[in-house]
Amino acid sequence: MKRSPQTGLVFCIFFFCLVYAATSHAKTLTDISYGDTKEQKFDVYLPDKSASSPILFMVHGGAWRIGDKANRSVVNAKVARWVKAGWIFISVNYRMLPKSEPYQQAGDVAKALAYVQTHSAEWGGDSSKIITMGHSAGAHLLSLVLTDPNLSGAAVFANIKGGILLDSAALDVSRIMNQKHAKLYDRAFGDAPNNWLKNSAIEHLHSKVKPLLLVCSTRREDSCLQTKAFAEKAQRLGVTAQQLGVDLSHLQINANLGDDSLYTYQVEDFIRSLDPRFEPFLPPAL
Repeated sequence: MKRSPQTGLVFCIFFFCLVYAATSHAKTLTDISYGDTKEQKFDVYLPDKSASSPILFMVHGGAWRIGDKANRSVVNAKVARWVKAGWIFISVNYRMLPKSEPYQQAGDVAKALAYVQTHSAEWGGDSSKIITMGHSAGAHLLSLVLTDPNLSGAAVFANIKGGILLDSAALDVSRIMNQKHAKLYDRAFGDAPNNWLKNSAIEHLHSKVKPLLLVCSTRREDSCLQTKAFAEKAQRLGVTAQQLGVDLSHLQINANLGDDSLYTYQVEDFIRSLDPRFEPFLPPAL
């Protein structure tokens, strides 16, 4: 189905809103397959000129059961800011509940990331300049990919410069399941404690994890408590991990990233710190 540049379709399930984006403002390669199923696809947004371009790899959220790579809140502001500056932006879909449980979803994300690294030169991208980003459930999946060696091979992991986790409150699934929690977590993680541990990125942390920026909404206590605990454990292991609390809603943390704001500049400062080669592709620091 073609999406109109003028209008969007909005669907809300629980507290997740899906807003389908117009994509006419960037050259886009749509529905590139990285697996055998219809869900295993991603879109590539290309700058006017791509030559050794850095890559921003994005994983959407949606309670592990809804969401789409073309949602406006996932794509628009990020593409408008960073693709215009010369980045390649990749937004990935993956199999979801009830077809695939979260750990399998994380496997899809890892598989997509491996495919991107193998094929990035075809789009003018530089596979040694990759930033990964995820929102909500997508941030949880990405946290597993970045911490669990069983999901990412050494070659894939080596080229990632860092990860940006946008308002995930599921970094410690065991903690969630052992206290009062929303039913969506039962649907995602079931009742087996071993499965809770497997899906808890905090349990997989190790000293070789790449630098992380953990963004949390100060309006959501559960999110900031988990990112704080995660960052503190990572730091004890010698991992660079920063917590960034922002006074934005869960949805705004995703949708507003890329707007000309202090929040966006703080995220860009983190990216800038990872590799001097990112500097030409970022606006001047504040």
